[in-house]
Amino acid sequence: MNPIESIREEIKQFINENEQQFENKLLSEAVNVSTKISDILNKGNIDLLKNAKLMVFYIIDNKEEELVSFAKKEGIAWAKHSLTLELKLEWVQAIRRTIWHFIHILDDQKDIINDRKNYYILEKAINEKMDRFLNSFFLNYSNYKDEMIFQQREMVEHLSVPIIPVKQSVSVLPLIGAIDSYRIRVIEEKVLNDIAESRIQTLIIDLSGIAVMEMDVIDYFEKILAGISMMGCKAILTGLRPELVKKMVHAGIRFEKDAETRGTLQDTLKAFL
Repeated sequence: MNPIESIREEIKQFINENEQQFENKLLSEAVNVSTKISDILNKGNIDLLKNAKLMVFYIIDNKEEELVSFAKKEGIAWAKHSLTLELKLEWVQAIRRTIWHFIHILDDQKDIINDRKNYYILEKAINEKMDRFLNSFFLNYSNYKDEMIFQQREMVEHLSVPIIPVKQSVSVLPLIGAIDSYRIRVIEEKVLNDIAESRIQTLIIDLSGIAVMEMDVIDYFEKILAGISMMGCKAILTGLRPELVKKMVHAGIRFEKDAETRGTLQDTLKAFL
């Protein structure tokens, strides 16, 4: 066994033999986290003390693959249960300080690091693994949060495309608010799917709540109307506002081929009810 491996084994044995002191020192280093140990366990089923020891042994044993996998699991768990990054950073730094505190005590007692070169090798290895854990943790925490935000936005956007049946095979889609390149794609997906699933033959799209549409969105909307027509459904546009019509006309866009235009939604509905 080479000197570094021998030192690693001595450190692990020392921590195991002084587990309670290790936990006490760790809690004293993490003042804010120590008061929330039980709350975090109850909220996310995350045992901070148990996980800290597991993390320490992955670091001491130089088990990078297991450490990264553990960091990923931890990052997702903290994001899932909305635990703050501030607490995690405090906890990991407390673990770092506690490791070195125990190494210094052990070295004073047994003189395990009698070569300065070995000390530098050990310091570099431990600190690099700590940083590797943090990087993996933060990356997976961020990715999970981003995915949650995307899913929430997608859900909200789908709810903002309400296709309302008013009669058998006739439905209304009232559009309100700004339509950007993301939302127009949500509209396309929702419209085409609902036409197929609900067998809609006439879809009345009311644009009275839309004051402005950028040209790329208007172009995309024209393609949606073509798709509606290809599916055997008749599109009727109502509530076109003057400023929007002006923009379309000057851009040379016409909807006559794939859609019929009428005045208000109220007047249009009278013909179907």
